Formats: sequence, C-alpha cells, structure tokens
Amino acid sequence: MTAYILRRLLGSLPLLWGIATIIFFVLTLAPGDPTALFFNPNVPVEILDQLRRNFGLDQPLHVRYAKWLAAFMSGDFGYSLAQGRPVSRILLETLPNTLVLTGATLLIVFVLGVAIGTYQGVRQHSWGDRGLSVVSLFFYSMPSFWLGLMLMLVLALKAHQWGWPMALPATGMTSVDYEFLGPLARLQDRVAHLVLPVSTLTLVLAAGIARYTRGQMLEVIRQDYIRTARAKGLPERSVVLKHALRNSLIPVITLLGLYLPLLFSGAVFVETIFSWPGMGRVIVDAIFQRDYPLVMATSFLFAVMVVLGNLLADVLYAVADPRIRYD
Repeated sequence: MTAYILRRLLGSLPLLWGIATIIFFVLTLAPGDPTALFFNPNVPVEILDQLRRNFGLDQPLHVRYAKWLAAFMSGDFGYSLAQGRPVSRILLETLPNTLVLTGATLLIVFVLGVAIGTYQGVRQHSWGDRGLSVVSLFFYSMPSFWLGLMLMLVLALKAHQWGWPMALPATGMTSVDYEFLGPLARLQDRVAHLVLPVSTLTLVLAAGIARYTRGQMLEVIRQDYIRTARAKGLPERSVVLKHALRNSLIPVITLLGLYLPLLFSGAVFVETIFSWPGMGRVIVDAIFQRDYPLVMATSFLFAVMVVLGNLLADVLYAVADPRIRYD
C-alpha cells in the first residue's frame, strides 16, 4: 500500500504541473491589467508603467512563466497585489477556515446520505422511502447559493423578526463579543456560525449520496449471498450492515473523489454568501481585484486538495473491500 501511495503521489506531480501551467496562461492571457487596481485619473502614466515594471509585467510571457514556475516550485507564491502581503500568509490564515467548513460538510454529507440511502433501499416503496425520495430530489435540484439565501432569510432574519426561541447567526465565523465568552460559550458560538453554511452544502450534496446509495442497496440486497445470509438465520441488522451495506459502499466511495470539486466550488459561493473568511471568499475577491498571484495560488491549492481527495478514495477502496490489493 505504501508503495502504491508513493507511486500515485509521484504520478500526481506532472498533473499538478499541468494544472499550474494552465492556470498561469489562462490568467495571464485574460483581458485586463493588474495595474488597473491602482488606476486613478490623478496618477501619471509614468507611475503605472513603473508599477508594471515592478510586477514584471513588461517582460516576455515565457520569461514571466519561467520565473513564476521557479518561484512557485520553491513555495514562493509571491505578493498579493491588492493586499500587499505574502500570498502564503493569506493562505495560512484562510485555509484552516475552509478546511473546517468543507471537512465538517464532507463528514455529515456521507454519514447522512449513506444512512438515508440505506433506509430507503431496505424499505423500498414504503411511505418513508417515497417521502425521502421527494425531499432528496427537492434539495438535489436546488442551487446551493439560492438555498443558502433562503436558509439565511428564514433561520436568521425571520427567526429574529418572528421571535423564534433560537435564531442562527447569518454571517461570519464568530460573534462580535466572542473574545469575552468562556470556553464552552466560544465553542457553541462557533458551532452556531457553522450551521447555516454547512447545512447549505450538506442538503444539496447528501441528497445525491442518498439517491446513489439507495440504488446500490437495491441491487445488492437482491444478490444470492444476501438471501443465503437470511436463510442461515442471521439477524436482519447484521445482514444489512455487515453484508449489504459494506458491498454497497464501494461505488459510493467513488463519489468522494467526484464530490470534492463540487464541494470546493460550492464552498466558493457559500463562503461569499455567509461572509465566511475562507479561501473561497478570498478567491472571489482576488478575481474582482485582478490579484493574479492570489488567484493562481488558491486555484492551485484547490487542485492539490482534489488530487489528494481522489488518492484517499482509492485507499478507502481497499478498506471497504479486502479483495482489492494495490501491491
């Protein structure tokens, strides 16, 4: 297994190099000029030309690419044009926030989606199966940004207006008085701020996992070995959880790698809507400000996390099915 993981990591290097190269040329050849951020009718043209020289924008494209790639491979992501700070420092500040949001979402998505899909597969054509199918299809067809706005409207704004016992915070990671709270109150405050953004991503993605798991369970529970397990007198709980569910999870694990790009793209919208200080919000602000070093670094980091997520999915195959060997 260790040798397989090392081979996959080495094989990922050309892929990441290709992704970084595409990101560089797409952003560099896109219309617009990064110095437009400093444009002002009172700023002389000579100052803007000097800024272009300072940023290296006056050099040929292949020279800029070679210098950028050499610095990028050494871990030097450059300086943010808009914030005037090292890009690596910005990433260190925002990456943990994005990992908290996406990690919590990914865990809840798969636990909730597999649980609902398993129940539907075992209770096919029951009222519970039909009701959950309608609810799953409803949320599966919802755009995440629209669902996020509706949750914010009802559970934050209207909950305050209607005097509900509990109204969730609409934006940010912490409350204004966070620094004055005790340890337990701080934890509750952070969890409360996580509910709306995590719910927005979870409701959309868990619906897809549930529908996929239901289809796999319906196929597996009709297999001969499931009938044999029931004929031997095994409890129904053991038949479902130990025999049917484990074999149904192998195709579902494939979705882990496929859902990561959806999760990160959804996080870009959700972080913007809920003012979550993560990489998704940073990349949106950087695009509007034409902050190319920051856009390139955040896009590349998202690509790295997707590649690592796919590697994790391949490793989990062997965990779910002992017949799979990578040696």
